[in-house]
Amino acid sequence: MKKKIVLIIILIVLLIGGVYVNNFRLTDIQVSGCKIVDEKTIIEAVKNTGYSGNTITLYVGNKLKPVENIPFVAKLDVEYISKNKVSVTVYEKSIAGCVAYMDSYVFFDKDGIILESASDMIEGIPCIRGLEFESWEKGQKLPINEDKKFQYILTITQLVEKYGLEIDSIRFTAEDEIILMHGGITIELGEGEYLAVQLMNLGSILEKLNGLEGTLHMKDFDNDMATASFSRK
Repeated sequence: MKKKIVLIIILIVLLIGGVYVNNFRLTDIQVSGCKIVDEKTIIEAVKNTGYSGNTITLYVGNKLKPVENIPFVAKLDVEYISKNKVSVTVYEKSIAGCVAYMDSYVFFDKDGIILESASDMIEGIPCIRGLEFESWEKGQKLPINEDKKFQYILTITQLVEKYGLEIDSIRFTAEDEIILMHGGITIELGEGEYLAVQLMNLGSILEKLNGLEGTLHMKDFDNDMATASFSRK
């Protein structure tokens, strides 16, 4: 008699478990917040958690052990929408720029801390050229020995973001002068004395040069001489 009761209990548990699994089977993952990372990458990362077959276990599991180690992603927020659907909000790392390193690109934040590396550039992220270093480490400061040059890089990338400038690359010449590229326009900033006022005014100047190619001379552009000359290519 006791064995029959145990078997009935087991059958009931299995039945309830089967209904639970079938009713809460995850069939739809809605992703938002992606600007840099491909949505397919996020969906695959979620599916590989081991919880992805069920909406409830995925939701609870991600609260206990969040999905991590996705390149350029700071965190994922998984929310329960319905018994077959979850919403995944992506919070990407804030990238200030990248440095060309051998055959790859090293990306850093506004404080010069290395975030990730990748084989391809990311559209809209300014790339620093003309720097040399032997190695780098994720989570550490850019390995630039010259503090002055390091500060210039941080200042430029922060101002580029602040003023919404579209800058393709930042280069240091052999004379340590700073060159920016915007499409077909080469922007000469000199040695960096007037970066704040130069970049504050750069956006309005580039609007007037839209569609042109050439060199924008801003070496002596300061508060007293707010003018710049342009030489067509």
